[in-house]
Amino acid sequence: MKIFSEKTVAQESLDEVHCNLCGHPVNKNVFGYFEDHISVNKTWGYGTPADGETHSFDLCFDCYSELKDKFVIPPRVLAETYEYEMEVAQ
Repeated sequence: MKIFSEKTVAQESLDEVHCNLCGHPVNKNVFGYFEDHISVNKTWGYGTPADGETHSFDLCFDCYSELKDKFVIPPRVLAETYEYEMEVAQ
């Protein structure tokens, strides 16, 4: 025979996202999901000034676009399709 007991489990929920660069909130769409933005989580390795630290930040699309425009080497851009991904000409 199995005997069960009820347990309360703490659950973390994401309520807000703010752009770390401009500080503006990332809005939710009509379905309750946050609008497109970029989230970065980076754990720095041995020998770096941030050795063992994990840095986390979010950027809205506008701030990402401004940052991307400053890149010396532009990022690789792929166009997502239903059947395959193809590289976008720049």
